[in-house]
Amino acid sequence: MTWSWQYENSAGEATGTSETFDQRSEAETWIGTSFEDLLEDGVERVRLLQDGTEVYGPMSLRPE
Repeated sequence: MTWSWQYENSAGEATGTSETFDQRSEAETWIGTSFEDLLEDGVERVRLLQDGTEVYGPMSLRPE
């Protein structure tokens, strides 16, 4: 089982995916430390995928 993040721009279009992680907790830790860099690269939202299937999202990377 692998976990990854799908990136989306402000129009909701998929723009790429993250590296894969063996554990959900690793993926969630990674997004918590990487979201600012992703915002700078134009990523506005992400979706968490497990083996390519959406688990949750979209989740905005911007503070509420």
